[in-house]
Amino acid sequence: MFGRRKNQTPEQEMPEAPEFDPVKLGPRAGGPWDSSERDPEAPGYVDLGSLRIKGRDGVGLQLPQENGALSSVLVVLEGANSAMELRIFAASRSGGEWSDVLQDLKREVDRRDGEWKETDGPFGDELRFRVQVQTQDGRTGTQDSRILAVEGPRWLLRATLLGAAAGDEAAAEPLLEILRDVIVVRGDEPRMVREPLPLKLPPGAAPQGQPPSDDAG
Repeated sequence: MFGRRKNQTPEQEMPEAPEFDPVKLGPRAGGPWDSSERDPEAPGYVDLGSLRIKGRDGVGLQLPQENGALSSVLVVLEGANSAMELRIFAASRSGGEWSDVLQDLKREVDRRDGEWKETDGPFGDELRFRVQVQTQDGRTGTQDSRILAVEGPRWLLRATLLGAAAGDEAAAEPLLEILRDVIVVRGDEPRMVREPLPLKLPPGAAPQGQPPSDDAG
């Protein structure tokens, strides 16, 4: 879903666009943050490469792999039946990628005969949807998901709320607070728009299996 579009060129070859102004943060005024705005080496943060996540009691972090590479961070609230999948991508200097991604996600839900609703959330436009999934015991069930995104200077951070947090505002709020504390370390390397930014394991950690993701992105 986040593959490169036809005829897309590396960011350094794209026409000049207005710089993303970190002062005009809009929905991002309370975070998440760019490394130019908050110290990524601040105490209490877990270094995951392009993402730094503030440690909290009762919160677990899993790092799934896809094709041998770390693909996302799964934030799990212990005993709460709620989780949040974080994926971080390169974006253009002018931003605006989320609008296109949102349309792609809607088409994917339609392709899977699911139901979706676009809503206005704390970070702007977001998508809530329901699709059929195969359970581990081979039965067919339904899964609710809520996808939102935050755009920063040359990055797009996508969050998918799963479990109770997908439909319950009170259950979602602890995960959104974690999201607001995230610091993104984009780096200066030229990257393709929508290219995943690199993640890494913290010392002593091991990658996990596949997360219960929505499969629509």
